[in-house]
Amino acid sequence: MLARVTMKTLRHAKCLQRLPISGSVRALHKENRTATPHNFSNYESMKQDFKLEIPEYFNFANDVLDQWTDIEKAGKKPSNPAFWWINGKGKEVKWSFEELGSLSRKLANVLSEACSLQRGDRVILILPRVPEWWLTNVACLRTGTVLIPGTTQLTQKDILYRLQSSKAKCIITNDILAPAIDAIASKCENLHSKLIVSQNSREGWGNLKEMMKHASDSHICVKTKHNEMMAIFFTSGTSGSPKMTGHTHSSFGLGLSVNGRFWLDLTPSDVMWNTSDTGWAKSAWSSVFSPWIQGACVFAHYLPRFEPTSILQTLSKYPITVFCSAPTAYRMLVQNDMTSYKFESLKHCVSAGEPITTDVTEQWRNKTGLDIYEGYGQTETVLICGNFKGMKIKPGSMGKPSPAFDVKVCTSCSRRMFNNSICTAYHSPPYKLFLFW
Repeated sequence: MLARVTMKTLRHAKCLQRLPISGSVRALHKENRTATPHNFSNYESMKQDFKLEIPEYFNFANDVLDQWTDIEKAGKKPSNPAFWWINGKGKEVKWSFEELGSLSRKLANVLSEACSLQRGDRVILILPRVPEWWLTNVACLRTGTVLIPGTTQLTQKDILYRLQSSKAKCIITNDILAPAIDAIASKCENLHSKLIVSQNSREGWGNLKEMMKHASDSHICVKTKHNEMMAIFFTSGTSGSPKMTGHTHSSFGLGLSVNGRFWLDLTPSDVMWNTSDTGWAKSAWSSVFSPWIQGACVFAHYLPRFEPTSILQTLSKYPITVFCSAPTAYRMLVQNDMTSYKFESLKHCVSAGEPITTDVTEQWRNKTGLDIYEGYGQTETVLICGNFKGMKIKPGSMGKPSPAFDVKVCTSCSRRMFNNSICTAYHSPPYKLFLFW
């Protein structure tokens, strides 16, 4: 069963006016580190003033990314790119918002023409951190196809389960996973298009790189309603088989403004690096929607496996201002000798995915001079609770409710009523959420 996450329409909303463009655009890496927020004055005013307007029609590619292209062309945006990718071996890719738009329209034409995909058709995407992962995200938005990301750690059995459960018509992957998919494709009656990201050809597969070379960059973005399905994420399967969680065009495309504007406190001058695996919702949170809502640069490192030394070298070498990683990653980082690294650009560090311990936050602060701002959310939601700039961080606390939620902790309620320890009820913002312990 597909859990559908939606937001109800607020009347008379003006399409592009609901995502405020930050008025204070900082000169890139010129100011001293500070915990002073840029997009709000304090937590109380942020919570009180928050209002999320949801129009009848909304498409993130057309209504946000293409808007940033126009701002970029007009010279009203800092010169840092929209997307910046490295592979750690000297190869580098930089795209402006205009280039991101052009390339994603090419891929959109591959999906709609070469693959004959229609609006609402489902596309499974299993790729590591390569530029084509981001292009596919945007191309699916432009075509109205439903994106289903998957981690590259999936087994053949896992992929079969996802293909059959989702009834996906297209899958995009690389050389490593293509043989596993060929072995199960005959059991997936809905699958009719297979695209591979590779320098080599493979029988029965379309080579995405080659197809994009010949595709037109002229494409008209579909006009999607705010509550149309945009993406499906499979949960990690903590209890039973992984379940599908659906997100609409507004639930992430607009809802993650809470993350980008407040928790991450991003501006168009920032360079944001999130180390999450591409298969999880956290990648959509902090590697796609949150940074681009704010016009910030998405930084990505190929990193096939977590290497603390590579992480530290990258933070020291590149002008990354905002860093997001899991508590386990921070723990591995502080176990290294960090005295030879200088993090001159780094100004804001956040963490999510599991509780972070006090010893890790203290070691990180002692070695970098920066606090780690913990956040909490679910595959089904945006940020529910978090530590925000300007707040005093209490050890062991995941902060206060985000502006989009009213959160109450219930210690005396019976848990027998619920399958999980958390029950969410979605209404018009602010949403109601109850934590049962």
